[in-house]
Amino acid sequence: MIRKDETICAPATAPGGAISIIRISGQDCFEICRKIFFPHDSKLVVSEQNGNTIIHGEIRNGNEVIDDVLLSIYKAPRSYTGEDSVEISCHGSPYIAGRIMELLIKSGAVTALPGEFTQRAFLNGKMDLSQAESVADLVASMTKASHRIAVNQMRGGFSAEIRTLRSELLRFASLIELELDFGEEDVEFASRDELRGIVMKVKKLTDKLADSFRIGNVIKNGIPVAIVGKPNSGKSTLLNSLLNEERAIVSEIPGTTRDAIEDSVIINGLEYRFIDTAGLRDTSDIIESIGIRKTQEKIMQASVILMVDEISEEPDIINSRADAIRSMITGFDKRLIVIINKIDLGEQERMNDLKRKISLDIDDSLIFISAKDHTGLDKLRNKLGKILEKENLAQDEVIVTNSRHYEALVKVSESLGRVIEGLKDNLPEDLLAVDIRQAVHYLGEITGEITSDEILGNIFKNFCIGK
Repeated sequence: MIRKDETICAPATAPGGAISIIRISGQDCFEICRKIFFPHDSKLVVSEQNGNTIIHGEIRNGNEVIDDVLLSIYKAPRSYTGEDSVEISCHGSPYIAGRIMELLIKSGAVTALPGEFTQRAFLNGKMDLSQAESVADLVASMTKASHRIAVNQMRGGFSAEIRTLRSELLRFASLIELELDFGEEDVEFASRDELRGIVMKVKKLTDKLADSFRIGNVIKNGIPVAIVGKPNSGKSTLLNSLLNEERAIVSEIPGTTRDAIEDSVIINGLEYRFIDTAGLRDTSDIIESIGIRKTQEKIMQASVILMVDEISEEPDIINSRADAIRSMITGFDKRLIVIINKIDLGEQERMNDLKRKISLDIDDSLIFISAKDHTGLDKLRNKLGKILEKENLAQDEVIVTNSRHYEALVKVSESLGRVIEGLKDNLPEDLLAVDIRQAVHYLGEITGEITSDEILGNIFKNFCIGK
């Protein structure tokens, strides 16, 4: 819902702090504030002040003083939204913030919808659509890595890549369109060899960006780590030890864990979502059987699988269980870590024997621990912290974290693939032009150069109110 002519207001800070900030934006914001804000210097007029000015005064309802506040003034176009804007800094009482919101609405403002301030910033040209989406990612960032990616995108790193690709295609699209206008004269404005080179270059860069979504998605949403193994192998104890809290029930009774239990830990600036699962075994218990099926689902969804076994288990059984888990996981980005638990109950010779006899694939790891007394957990954390090390991510490298962007890039790649095949088959210009126009369209959807109210509604409804 786009409400360009309304003046909107909303709290911009969460309840509970010492200070609350209420944000107002729109063409009538100064007039609305004049009705409820009274400067301590009675000669001052809010609308006549320069932008980036702060005024000290009171919020009043008639003769009732609500609070002593600071009023920050921002004038179009030098504001977050590109409109005249005001921010009221008051004391952090929810009652005070509520009363100020009530007075603003009574004076002519309307409550802002989720993301409406950022939506206006986009509509007024303060940022493109991918930058606007990165604002939500920045607010939601929980780790150093997700914060870095969001900041890079908000500053326009991703947008610059997309604009470069789009401008390359637009130039040739216009030349091909020109050829169509002179179709009867058999002229060639766009060199086919140059076009092929440009399309292949753009497709390569598009595929690289799309491929980065695999990494970007786990950085943004956390790396899923499934803890699996037979009952009573110490899976729940391991989860509790990693989290430093009693999150899962620990019992000597087999089959205690019947549903997946999830929690997160930050390791080396990345979020890891640990999932404790039901023990893998044959059972006639209907509820436990459902839990085991969920375990198999979590194995297929996880990026890292921690297979927990006991030091007393035979190597052949451990290898057989590891092979069964490997058969469930697909994709080159999957990692299996075989964990031998309860080493506090075993001897060094037993550990050496298992090291010799446990079979590992090239990307597998073997770690010996005691979840009970935390032995070996630092080694496990270090191994997990290096999961993305092979990707060698540069500080300013553009990484796609948004599924909408990923889907658009895949469509661009498909369209350009058809152009390349069309050039090989000497297809006529009008057919090549269709696929090039489609690629240009999908690139424009990412930055918002081509958009619709429906797309905007779907994007901004996921923002928090006040942003």
